[in-house]
Amino acid sequence: MNKPVLVVSTGAGISAESGIKTFRDADGLWENYPVMQVASADGFRRDPDLIHRFYNERRRQLVGASPNAAHLALVELEKDYDVYIITQNVDDLHERAGSENVLHLHGELMKIRSVSDPEYTETLDIDHLETTPATRGRNGHLMRPHIVFFQEPVPNIEKAVELVHKADIFVVIGTSLVVYPAAGLIQCVRPGTPIYYIDPAPADTSAIPGVHVIKAPATEGMPTLATLLARK
Repeated sequence: MNKPVLVVSTGAGISAESGIKTFRDADGLWENYPVMQVASADGFRRDPDLIHRFYNERRRQLVGASPNAAHLALVELEKDYDVYIITQNVDDLHERAGSENVLHLHGELMKIRSVSDPEYTETLDIDHLETTPATRGRNGHLMRPHIVFFQEPVPNIEKAVELVHKADIFVVIGTSLVVYPAAGLIQCVRPGTPIYYIDPAPADTSAIPGVHVIKAPATEGMPTLATLLARK
């Protein structure tokens, strides 16, 4: 018998509980730089060296982090559901927790891609995480972080919309629902589909029918979600 399809949209809040700093944190390398300076297409054109150094630092941070209880709880749900994760996060914590189906909207920190061919990517070796504007891939191309910068299209958004259309249950975890196009996914759910939203400071969803808000951090909200889903 086919399992129900559970589609989960995750944001920075789930990774924050693993110690992954966001652009809005007040410490770390990026506190001295506006977001658009280190995460935009214009910023990359102006100062590619800064961009590479910025993401080198983020990779060093990531390798010291581990999946938390919320990541692991999503893996547990695969026993009863076909779970598909759509994440705004560029870390690999969902994969390291064991999630089988993860779609990254904003790129992947542990990968680099060709400057001239966006389809060509390589995964970095854990012992060689540093890149520079002179870094070349195995194909000889100059490489850049595999990050979807502001001012660039989001290549996987159509795949994400298709997944949301298939959802029997839709869950949003750890996002303010203000960053588009990802924030618009909740509007793509089929009418009548149960929606759960886990966040310690949830956005106003009163205009969206049927949203069950769980006001809590991801690690605290996931057990509540599991209990609610067990009743279905």
